[in-house]
Amino acid sequence: MEGLIMTAQLLLGLSILVGLHELGHLLAAKAFGMRVEKYSIGFPPKIWGKQIGETEYSIGAIPLGGFVKITGMIDESLDTKTLSAEPEPWEFRAKPAWQRLIVMLGGIIVNVITGVIIFILLVYARGENYISKEELNKHGIVAYDLAQQLGLRTGDKMINISGKDFEKYSDLRSPDVLLSTNGYYTVERNGELIKIPIPNDLIDKFSDKNVEFFDFRYPFVIGKVTEGSNAEKGGLKDGDRIMAVNGNEISYFDQFSSMLDTLAGATVDALVLREGDQVNLNLKVAEDGTLGFRAALDQERLNYSHRDFTLGEAMVDGTAQAFNVVFYNIKAFGKMFSGDVSPSKSLSGPIGIAQFFGGQWDWANFWRITGLLSMVLAFMNLLPIPALDGGHVMFLTWEIVTGRKPSDKFLENAQKVGMVLLLGLMTYAIFNDVYKLF
Repeated sequence: MEGLIMTAQLLLGLSILVGLHELGHLLAAKAFGMRVEKYSIGFPPKIWGKQIGETEYSIGAIPLGGFVKITGMIDESLDTKTLSAEPEPWEFRAKPAWQRLIVMLGGIIVNVITGVIIFILLVYARGENYISKEELNKHGIVAYDLAQQLGLRTGDKMINISGKDFEKYSDLRSPDVLLSTNGYYTVERNGELIKIPIPNDLIDKFSDKNVEFFDFRYPFVIGKVTEGSNAEKGGLKDGDRIMAVNGNEISYFDQFSSMLDTLAGATVDALVLREGDQVNLNLKVAEDGTLGFRAALDQERLNYSHRDFTLGEAMVDGTAQAFNVVFYNIKAFGKMFSGDVSPSKSLSGPIGIAQFFGGQWDWANFWRITGLLSMVLAFMNLLPIPALDGGHVMFLTWEIVTGRKPSDKFLENAQKVGMVLLLGLMTYAIFNDVYKLF
């Protein structure tokens, strides 16, 4: 079921983004009097189509892209049979270079606008929940394997990032930090300030399956006891707070989890705080080191802060978040070229993208990922590769600057080279997804 939900979210998100992207090309072309023959969401074979005026609107059976066919334009269809004749006034090739440039930028512009609007609306509607630096450092962090390899330790208090102060816990794990060069964390440990270098290839390590970095320490209570579990049989109830196990004080979930791992199969004495009273329980630990309950954050000991945004503030913050997606992609590409990041770990195809959406249908998360993909789609399409919008933009910019238009034969051959590159990249991404999956 989770796989179906991931697939459905991927197809819906891509259909929205591709439809809007191609609509940007269509509207710009029609605005300049160009004839648009076809508008399709998805690639052939066609499963639905309707002719409206000069344009056929259709849906293709392969929902991983889309296209518009503008008369007189050398595109991925490589339909060049009409190019030997004199251009008609309604053809793409008959229009001034600046108009053709706007048409080619139309899809990218619409994707940017879409991404910005999605981020603005999410910020305005949901505000922001966060753990402040002060609240974080009441308890410190939990350092998992990757963090321990860097030199971080459970209980460390985070002081700054590369010498700069931070406001909230999420700042410590932002893409800006994970993609930094020669960065470092400053932590306080036993009253001493220690500098922990951040490896330049840190983001690469996050691509490994099941990798854990660090988290905030989690004061917990019993959120939900599983029916029929050892926790229920031992008398544990929702809302209980476990204070000690076998006489050892418990404050955080990482302490509790680590202790149970060493007591698998044993019966333990638990001191529980329930509605102000202390209760002693005998609890049987399962062989996998669990009792059978879902932990919940103890909000009396760790508080989230919340910030609401006015529409004006949301426009500023949402726009910044949207464009940060582009800036982080540029940083990631730079690290690929420098060798700090492995392309095989960082590039994702349809399977990898579907996994970003997750196996639960959460509309807020769906729109967040869709907004992110909209900005990524705009960035990728602007790359100067023939067959992408960026390739057309590159040749049209050359024409505007030099006054010399590349020949139709050159553009046709460039499209062929671009198609080979894109098909090769897509094949690599899909096989890479399958490899990482298994």
